[in-house]
Amino acid sequence: MKITVNNVTKRYAEHLALNNVSLQVPEQSIYGLLGPNGAGKTTLIRILNQITAPDNGEVLIDGKPLCPKHVECIGYLPEERGLYKKMKVGEQSIYLAQLKGISKADAEKRLKQWFERFQIMDWWNKAVEELSKGMQQKVQFITTVIHEPDILIFDEPFSGFDPINANLLKESILELRDKGATILLSTHNMSSVEELCDSISLINKGEKILEGKVADIKRQHHTSTHEIVVLADDKQPIMALTDDFNLKIEDYNTQDALKITFTGESPKALLHKVMELGTLLSYQEILPSMNDIFIQEVQSKNSQS
Repeated sequence: MKITVNNVTKRYAEHLALNNVSLQVPEQSIYGLLGPNGAGKTTLIRILNQITAPDNGEVLIDGKPLCPKHVECIGYLPEERGLYKKMKVGEQSIYLAQLKGISKADAEKRLKQWFERFQIMDWWNKAVEELSKGMQQKVQFITTVIHEPDILIFDEPFSGFDPINANLLKESILELRDKGATILLSTHNMSSVEELCDSISLINKGEKILEGKVADIKRQHHTSTHEIVVLADDKQPIMALTDDFNLKIEDYNTQDALKITFTGESPKALLHKVMELGTLLSYQEILPSMNDIFIQEVQSKNSQS
């Protein structure tokens, strides 16, 4: 399902939470909703979940206005988790699945498949309060996706996970997209954005300041920085290249290898010289990280206001 947000504005008393925000979340994609704390991301998520309504503008699902029936096709994992601590894990999971229209038998079958995958089957008959924070997050993730909704909204899903379980979650999110889900991911974890997101929107102080495909945005923010690794018996001729080019040269891994960082539009002339003086091991253009772009765009916008 495609999500379209058209000119949405939301104000709370004197605070303008969203100011004429528009964005397009393509069908069967992972879309990153980014921004600093207080940017307006949570307000937009609350509007999508029909917890609140916009003052102006509209939200469309597959071209049709957002309405109560769309609740059935949306799964929402909030940043603030909420499970009944005294209730047994399996019993609570079945109950939550039944609230989403799944029969008890089908719910138990699906849940046990997910519990096995997430390696928490041993906790089925334990009380939620006996689980670690990470274990509880696994349970809540499972109960969010158990009814196989067309749209999934995850708010900081990786918070509190160790690297192994974070990777397990990433694999599950990619699989859900590949099976047809449209996924909106709100996170401050920029490495996850680079690994998972097809496109992003960056919101700051209630306004969208950047939107597009991750690969396109990184190319647009390139700094003409290139990295060359060369192997040479004699390093001195290569070191002397700093007289003719804007370079940084340093030792790289092995005793005879050098890493050259070049800033300029075209490294062709430099590459030609390097290959005359040694064996070229690798070359790549260094694109800025999404973390760098996030900081740059937000700071630039704040300096203008």
